[in-house]
Amino acid sequence: MEDTLVTVAIHTYEKAQILRSVLEIHGIDVFMQNVNPLLPAMSLGVRVRIRQSDLDKALNIIENMKNEDAVSQALNEERVLLMPVDFSDYSIKICEFGFRVASTLGLKAILFHTYTVAKTVMATIGDAYATKKDDENKKQAEKESSEKMNHLREMINNRITMGEMPNVEYMCVIREGIPEEQILEYSDLVHPLAIMMGTRGCSQKDLDMIGSVTAEVMERANVPVFTIPENTHFITFDNVKQIACSTNFDDEDLKYYEDFLKLICKMASSDVMVHFIHYDSNEDPWADVKLRGLKDYFSEQFPTIKMSSHLLKGPDLLTAYDEYIRTNEVDVISLTTHRRSLLTRMFNPSMARKIVFHTNTPMLVFHAS
Repeated sequence: MEDTLVTVAIHTYEKAQILRSVLEIHGIDVFMQNVNPLLPAMSLGVRVRIRQSDLDKALNIIENMKNEDAVSQALNEERVLLMPVDFSDYSIKICEFGFRVASTLGLKAILFHTYTVAKTVMATIGDAYATKKDDENKKQAEKESSEKMNHLREMINNRITMGEMPNVEYMCVIREGIPEEQILEYSDLVHPLAIMMGTRGCSQKDLDMIGSVTAEVMERANVPVFTIPENTHFITFDNVKQIACSTNFDDEDLKYYEDFLKLICKMASSDVMVHFIHYDSNEDPWADVKLRGLKDYFSEQFPTIKMSSHLLKGPDLLTAYDEYIRTNEVDVISLTTHRRSLLTRMFNPSMARKIVFHTNTPMLVFHAS
């Protein structure tokens, strides 16, 4: 039978994941066997299996993977936009916006879903029964995720056919594990241009904030992360008129915002306004001078974009940002964040993390070293 599964390689977990990602980038569905569900990274002899109908194509790809450079090239030969989805009603809106961005920039889209399987407590019921129960739970979770992904795929294809979404090449990937860890691991493998994720913004409750997948990915990813709140009012950059670029005058800001402004020139309307803003909490006498200097520099580099600079003050950062966003009807906020330790993130959340839960405005977060 054409759908018979065949094993094309047996590797350690890490190498199997790399091969899996390379094959999936080329449109080949991959199934993994012999993965330890509790400690996947410790798995040995992981079988990488594919459909027999894909065997010739897969063998040609594997033959070309002779060294690390070839693997890197295979993973990066296509520019992609990574879009984690959870199959909520909001997922299709993320896909609509993401497909429009992908179409404008010539990207391939990857819809990524992670499911989690609850593990049975072995000490109380016996190892054999627990292992069997875990296998059953995994198969059921995998089946449900596959069915939901197929339903999402049908909705997308119907909208493309109706002309409601651009016809973008895309693929669907399903993984088991902790969502934020799987998203970050996959991102490190395929190096997307950006990760686009949904968030519930200021409707999120305090307890939910602590474990937010979006916030974790936003702070730890090695690529830009674009967060789209549930209540955002637009699904295309054509409607973006006001963009706020927050800065703390870090050296990296010049590089990141230069790249961002290049994207704006491609995607946004001709009458877009870019606001360079800085929250002055220390009464720095040079803050306004530095901010205007940053604005003047980019005005020379991008003369077709209207720009302004504004020094924010107030009792606290969130109040100052919220007031400025509402007063100026800001459509998108862009800022940079720095990678920090777990303890630092627990007790002193970054500005990006605070804002993502406080606002219904989309954010583009760049990651400084």
